[in-house]
Amino acid sequence: MSLPISWDDQRIFLAVLEEGSLSAAARRLGLSHPTVRSRIEALERELGTVLFTRSVNGLTPTETAETLRDPARAMAMASDLFVRQASAPDGEVAGIVRISVPEFMGVEVIPAMLARLRTEHPGIRIELSLSNAPADLLAQEVDVAVRTVTPKQEALVARKVAAIPLGLFASRAYIARRGAPADVSEIADHDIIGPDRNRADLAIAAILAERLGGTLSRDRFVLRTDSHPAQIAATRAGVGIGIAQVPVGESDPNLVRILPEIEVTVIETWIVTHENLARVPRVRAVFDSLVDSFLSRGLRS
Repeated sequence: MSLPISWDDQRIFLAVLEEGSLSAAARRLGLSHPTVRSRIEALERELGTVLFTRSVNGLTPTETAETLRDPARAMAMASDLFVRQASAPDGEVAGIVRISVPEFMGVEVIPAMLARLRTEHPGIRIELSLSNAPADLLAQEVDVAVRTVTPKQEALVARKVAAIPLGLFASRAYIARRGAPADVSEIADHDIIGPDRNRADLAIAAILAERLGGTLSRDRFVLRTDSHPAQIAATRAGVGIGIAQVPVGESDPNLVRILPEIEVTVIETWIVTHENLARVPRVRAVFDSLVDSFLSRGLRS
């Protein structure tokens, strides 16, 4: 190999690898399709190997490409971390902080908390990553994470901030049209919104079915989706009865809690950061602000 491989070429390789096509990678990177293709071809020549095989279904990474996935992702995370750490002078509560949040919370819960954070610390800029998959805090892929599973790694600083109950909700329009079930025996006569393929959500649905006396099964859902924001949007639209975080559902004047004696399950919620970042002023400010915002909601922890 005559020259070092440029980070730009590695970044393009990673985008193609993760997106599965040249056109999707081009859109993600803001480049033209021909540019991405020529850079991948140049990278293959430089490495002396084939990285992708072409077919009518797109690009398939070769075994060599797969072995390069983790190093390329590590480079990408290191590059992002470099930019964030260089985004503010030492000691100032300012700069970029990247936060990982579950999809539903990122849409329904966190925005109001970020408004408070921006009022308290106007020098902080937020990168918000919405994903139900846990971000890699050990590799510092993000600076702060809101997690709904108990953190176990020793290198993490974590604070439990809530135990959020899930309940059943329906829109007022749905109730006006179909009525509200008076007890669990009437649930079978109603339209239910539920998960599609997500195993954790299907397990919650199974718990709910047991509490409803076995009157609920996956094949009875009138709408199946693994997107929690889509579920509550469909509930608000009157598609059927859905599961939602109780504080979110009860704060919506268009929604009514169904069978309030039934608590589907409880979501434990944690604010987490890496111990190496816990003393960085901008990261600590975001961590503390999120902790205070969750605790001020008065949810049991």
